[in-house]
Amino acid sequence: MTKIKTAIIDLYNNEENQGMRCIQDILHRTRLSHNDIDFEFDIFDARYRNEIPTSSYDIFISSGGPGSPFEGEGSDWERRYFKLMDSIVSNNLNKGNSKKHVFFICHSFQIMARYFGFAEVNKRNSYSFGIYPVHKTQEGEEEILFETLSNPFYAADFREYQVVEPNQRLIDELNIKITALEKERPHVEFERAIMAARISDEIVGTQFHPEADAESMYYHFQKPERKEQVVSKYGEEKYLNMISLLEDSGTIVKTQSAVLPKFLTNAIDSLRPELKTT
Repeated sequence: MTKIKTAIIDLYNNEENQGMRCIQDILHRTRLSHNDIDFEFDIFDARYRNEIPTSSYDIFISSGGPGSPFEGEGSDWERRYFKLMDSIVSNNLNKGNSKKHVFFICHSFQIMARYFGFAEVNKRNSYSFGIYPVHKTQEGEEEILFETLSNPFYAADFREYQVVEPNQRLIDELNIKITALEKERPHVEFERAIMAARISDEIVGTQFHPEADAESMYYHFQKPERKEQVVSKYGEEKYLNMISLLEDSGTIVKTQSAVLPKFLTNAIDSLRPELKTT
Protein backbone atom coordinates (compact mmCIF):
# COMPACT_ATOMS: atom_id res chain seq x y z
CA MET A 1 0.00 0.00 0.00
CA THR A 2 1.21 3.50 -0.82
CA LYS A 3 2.61 5.30 2.23
CA ILE A 4 2.52 9.05 2.95
CA LYS A 5 4.23 10.35 6.08
CA THR A 6 3.23 13.58 7.81
CA ALA A 7 5.17 15.39 10.54
CA ILE A 8 3.34 17.67 12.98
CA ILE A 9 5.79 20.18 14.44
CA ASP A 10 4.46 21.22 17.85
CA LEU A 11 5.49 24.78 18.80
CA TYR A 12 3.25 25.11 21.86
CA ASN A 13 6.25 24.84 24.21
CA ASN A 14 4.39 22.48 26.57
CA GLU A 15 1.56 24.99 27.05
CA GLU A 16 -1.95 23.58 27.37
CA ASN A 17 -3.73 24.01 24.04
CA GLN A 18 -6.47 22.78 21.75
CA GLY A 19 -4.57 23.29 18.50
CA MET A 20 -2.73 19.97 18.54
CA ARG A 21 -5.97 18.05 19.12
CA CYS A 22 -7.64 19.88 16.25
CA ILE A 23 -4.75 19.20 13.86
CA GLN A 24 -4.75 15.51 14.78
CA ASP A 25 -8.54 15.30 14.33
CA ILE A 26 -8.19 16.63 10.78
CA LEU A 27 -5.38 14.16 10.05
CA HIS A 28 -7.47 11.27 11.38
CA ARG A 29 -10.34 12.30 9.10
CA THR A 30 -7.92 12.53 6.18
CA ARG A 31 -6.72 9.00 6.92
CA LEU A 32 -10.30 7.70 6.91
CA SER A 33 -11.11 9.44 3.62
CA HIS A 34 -7.97 8.04 1.94
CA ASN A 35 -8.17 4.39 2.94
CA ASP A 36 -6.19 3.34 -0.15
CA ILE A 37 -3.11 5.05 1.35
CA ASP A 38 -1.02 4.16 4.39
CA PHE A 39 -1.32 7.66 5.84
CA GLU A 40 0.66 8.01 9.05
CA PHE A 41 1.80 10.96 11.14
CA ASP A 42 4.26 11.66 13.94
CA ILE A 43 4.46 14.56 16.40
CA PHE A 44 7.67 16.46 17.14
CA ASP A 45 7.83 18.72 20.20
CA ALA A 46 10.19 21.37 18.80
CA ARG A 47 10.38 24.16 21.39
CA TYR A 48 10.07 22.12 24.58
CA ARG A 49 11.95 18.93 23.70
CA ASN A 50 14.07 20.12 20.78
CA GLU A 51 12.50 17.50 18.51
CA ILE A 52 12.75 18.30 14.79
CA PRO A 53 11.72 15.84 12.08
CA THR A 54 14.05 14.77 9.32
CA SER A 55 13.28 15.79 5.76
CA SER A 56 12.16 12.23 4.99
CA TYR A 57 8.51 13.17 5.60
CA ASP A 58 6.20 14.06 2.73
CA ILE A 59 4.01 16.62 4.52
CA PHE A 60 4.78 19.00 7.39
CA ILE A 61 2.28 20.92 9.52
CA SER A 62 3.88 23.47 11.84
CA SER A 63 1.57 24.54 14.67
CA GLY A 64 0.67 27.72 16.46
CA GLY A 65 2.16 28.51 19.83
CA PRO A 66 2.49 31.06 22.63
CA GLY A 67 4.82 34.02 22.97
CA SER A 68 7.17 35.82 20.66
CA PRO A 69 8.23 34.39 17.28
CA PHE A 70 11.70 35.78 18.12
CA GLU A 71 11.97 33.79 21.34
CA GLY A 72 13.83 30.97 19.61
CA GLU A 73 16.54 33.14 18.05
CA GLY A 74 19.91 31.51 18.67
CA SER A 75 18.37 28.35 20.11
CA ASP A 76 19.29 24.90 18.92
CA TRP A 77 15.71 23.99 18.05
CA GLU A 78 15.25 27.03 15.79
CA ARG A 79 18.59 26.44 14.10
CA ARG A 80 17.54 22.86 13.35
CA TYR A 81 14.04 24.02 12.32
CA PHE A 82 15.51 26.44 9.79
CA LYS A 83 17.93 23.77 8.57
CA LEU A 84 14.90 21.56 7.89
CA MET A 85 13.30 24.41 5.92
CA ASP A 86 16.53 24.83 3.94
CA SER A 87 16.36 21.14 3.07
CA ILE A 88 12.70 21.33 2.03
CA VAL A 89 13.20 24.41 -0.15
CA SER A 90 16.30 22.88 -1.76
CA ASN A 91 14.43 19.63 -2.42
CA ASN A 92 11.49 21.42 -4.02
CA LEU A 93 13.73 23.45 -6.34
CA ASN A 94 14.94 20.21 -7.92
CA LYS A 95 12.40 19.39 -10.61
CA GLY A 96 13.16 15.69 -10.44
CA ASN A 97 12.35 15.34 -6.74
CA SER A 98 9.10 14.38 -5.07
CA LYS A 99 7.96 17.64 -3.51
CA LYS A 100 7.63 18.31 0.24
CA HIS A 101 4.45 20.08 1.35
CA VAL A 102 4.37 22.49 4.31
CA PHE A 103 1.61 24.33 6.16
CA PHE A 104 2.49 27.00 8.76
CA ILE A 105 -0.08 28.07 11.38
CA CYS A 106 -0.08 31.36 13.37
CA HIS A 107 3.16 31.33 15.43
CA SER A 108 4.74 29.25 12.68
CA PHE A 109 3.44 31.71 10.08
CA GLN A 110 5.34 34.48 11.86
CA ILE A 111 8.48 32.34 11.88
CA MET A 112 7.87 31.57 8.19
CA ALA A 113 7.79 35.32 7.47
CA ARG A 114 11.10 35.70 9.31
CA TYR A 115 12.63 32.77 7.43
CA PHE A 116 11.63 33.88 3.92
CA GLY A 117 11.89 37.60 4.78
CA PHE A 118 8.83 38.60 2.74
CA ALA A 119 7.45 40.92 5.46
CA GLU A 120 8.17 42.39 8.87
CA VAL A 121 7.11 40.72 12.11
CA ASN A 122 6.32 42.91 15.10
CA LYS A 123 4.15 43.14 18.19
CA ARG A 124 0.53 44.19 17.80
CA ASN A 125 -0.80 47.25 19.54
CA SER A 126 -3.21 44.95 21.39
CA TYR A 127 -3.78 41.20 21.68
CA SER A 128 -6.13 39.73 19.09
CA PHE A 129 -8.46 37.09 20.49
CA GLY A 130 -11.67 35.76 18.98
CA ILE A 131 -13.46 35.00 15.74
CA TYR A 132 -12.95 37.64 13.08
CA PRO A 133 -13.57 38.17 9.38
CA VAL A 134 -10.60 37.49 7.11
CA HIS A 135 -10.56 39.20 3.71
CA LYS A 136 -9.28 37.51 0.58
CA THR A 137 -7.00 39.61 -1.59
CA GLN A 138 -7.30 39.53 -5.36
CA GLU A 139 -4.80 36.66 -5.41
CA GLY A 140 -6.68 35.08 -2.54
CA GLU A 141 -9.76 34.83 -4.75
CA GLU A 142 -7.71 32.36 -6.80
CA GLU A 143 -6.35 30.48 -3.76
CA ILE A 144 -7.52 26.88 -3.99
CA LEU A 145 -7.61 26.47 -0.21
CA PHE A 146 -10.18 29.27 0.03
CA GLU A 147 -12.32 28.34 -2.99
CA THR A 148 -15.34 27.23 -0.94
CA LEU A 149 -15.15 30.17 1.47
CA SER A 150 -16.94 33.50 1.19
CA ASN A 151 -15.15 36.83 1.11
CA PRO A 152 -14.73 37.69 3.88
CA PHE A 153 -14.73 34.37 5.71
CA TYR A 154 -14.46 33.82 9.46
CA ALA A 155 -11.51 32.37 11.35
CA ALA A 156 -10.11 31.94 14.86
CA ASP A 157 -7.44 34.54 15.57
CA PHE A 158 -5.18 34.51 18.66
CA ARG A 159 -1.99 36.56 18.48
CA GLU A 160 0.04 39.30 20.05
CA TYR A 161 2.40 39.53 17.06
CA GLN A 162 1.68 40.23 13.41
CA VAL A 163 3.12 40.02 9.90
CA VAL A 164 3.05 43.42 8.18
CA GLU A 165 4.96 45.65 5.74
CA PRO A 166 5.35 43.22 2.84
CA ASN A 167 8.65 43.42 0.94
CA GLN A 168 7.25 43.84 -2.55
CA ARG A 169 10.61 43.41 -4.28
CA LEU A 170 11.17 40.02 -2.65
CA ILE A 171 7.54 39.00 -3.11
CA ASP A 172 7.84 39.66 -6.85
CA GLU A 173 11.23 37.95 -7.03
CA LEU A 174 10.03 34.78 -5.28
CA ASN A 175 6.51 34.92 -6.75
CA ILE A 176 4.96 34.88 -3.27
CA LYS A 177 1.22 35.47 -3.13
CA ILE A 178 -0.39 37.40 -0.28
CA THR A 179 -3.82 35.77 -0.16
CA ALA A 180 -5.61 37.29 2.85
CA LEU A 181 -5.60 40.34 5.11
CA GLU A 182 -7.10 40.95 8.54
CA LYS A 183 -10.42 42.68 9.04
CA GLU A 184 -10.83 46.27 7.87
CA ARG A 185 -10.33 48.76 10.72
CA PRO A 186 -11.15 52.23 9.36
CA HIS A 187 -11.22 53.72 12.88
CA VAL A 188 -7.50 53.02 13.50
CA GLU A 189 -4.33 54.03 11.68
CA PHE A 190 -2.63 50.64 11.92
CA GLU A 191 -1.75 48.64 8.82
CA ARG A 192 -3.85 45.55 8.18
CA ALA A 193 -1.80 42.45 8.93
CA ILE A 194 -1.15 39.69 6.41
CA MET A 195 -3.35 36.72 7.31
CA ALA A 196 -2.26 34.19 4.68
CA ALA A 197 0.46 33.75 2.09
CA ARG A 198 1.47 31.16 -0.45
CA ILE A 199 5.22 30.78 -0.92
CA SER A 200 4.96 28.14 -3.64
CA ASP A 201 2.68 25.39 -4.90
CA GLU A 202 3.77 23.28 -1.92
CA ILE A 203 4.37 25.82 0.86
CA VAL A 204 1.60 27.92 2.42
CA GLY A 205 0.72 29.50 5.75
CA THR A 206 -2.04 31.30 7.62
CA GLN A 207 -1.86 33.76 10.50
CA PHE A 208 -5.28 32.52 11.65
CA HIS A 209 -6.02 29.04 13.02
CA PRO A 210 -7.67 27.00 10.24
CA GLU A 211 -7.71 23.92 12.50
CA ALA A 212 -9.89 25.54 15.20
CA ASP A 213 -13.30 23.98 15.83
CA ALA A 214 -16.25 25.09 17.94
CA GLU A 215 -15.18 22.87 20.84
CA SER A 216 -11.74 24.46 21.02
CA MET A 217 -13.20 27.95 20.84
CA TYR A 218 -15.70 27.24 23.61
CA TYR A 219 -12.74 26.03 25.66
CA HIS A 220 -10.97 29.36 25.19
CA PHE A 221 -14.02 31.56 25.69
CA GLN A 222 -15.01 29.83 28.92
CA LYS A 223 -11.73 30.70 30.60
CA PRO A 224 -12.52 33.52 33.06
CA GLU A 225 -9.46 35.55 32.09
CA ARG A 226 -10.34 35.36 28.39
CA LYS A 227 -13.97 36.33 28.96
CA GLU A 228 -12.84 39.24 31.11
CA GLN A 229 -10.38 40.28 28.42
CA VAL A 230 -13.08 40.43 25.76
CA VAL A 231 -15.78 41.96 27.96
CA SER A 232 -13.52 44.63 29.44
CA LYS A 233 -12.26 45.70 26.03
CA TYR A 234 -15.31 45.22 23.81
CA GLY A 235 -18.29 44.76 26.13
CA GLU A 236 -20.69 41.94 26.98
CA GLU A 237 -22.51 42.23 23.66
CA LYS A 238 -19.30 41.56 21.72
CA TYR A 239 -18.58 38.51 23.85
CA LEU A 240 -22.07 37.10 23.29
CA ASN A 241 -21.74 37.79 19.57
CA MET A 242 -18.53 35.75 19.46
CA ILE A 243 -20.30 32.87 21.22
CA SER A 244 -23.15 33.04 18.70
CA LEU A 245 -20.65 32.84 15.83
CA LEU A 246 -19.59 29.43 17.13
CA GLU A 247 -23.10 28.15 16.51
CA ASP A 248 -23.13 29.43 12.92
CA SER A 249 -22.15 26.69 10.47
CA GLY A 250 -20.96 29.37 8.04
CA THR A 251 -18.13 30.64 10.24
CA ILE A 252 -15.19 28.69 11.71
CA VAL A 253 -16.90 25.33 11.11
CA LYS A 254 -16.76 26.04 7.39
CA THR A 255 -13.17 27.30 7.56
CA GLN A 256 -12.06 24.27 9.56
CA SER A 257 -13.61 21.88 7.05
CA ALA A 258 -12.05 23.69 4.07
CA VAL A 259 -8.49 24.94 4.49
CA LEU A 260 -6.34 22.23 6.06
CA PRO A 261 -8.34 19.31 4.58
CA LYS A 262 -7.93 20.83 1.11
CA PHE A 263 -4.21 21.35 1.70
CA LEU A 264 -3.82 17.70 2.69
CA THR A 265 -5.89 16.40 -0.23
CA ASN A 266 -3.90 18.51 -2.70
CA ALA A 267 -0.63 17.29 -1.19
CA ILE A 268 -1.72 13.65 -1.40
CA ASP A 269 -2.91 14.09 -5.00
CA SER A 270 0.42 15.71 -5.91
CA LEU A 271 2.48 13.03 -4.18
CA ARG A 272 0.42 10.11 -5.50
CA PRO A 273 -1.21 11.31 -8.75
CA GLU A 274 -1.96 7.73 -9.80
CA LEU A 275 -4.45 7.54 -6.91
CA LYS A 276 -6.14 10.85 -7.60
CA THR A 277 -9.91 10.62 -7.76
CA THR A 278 -11.75 12.62 -10.44
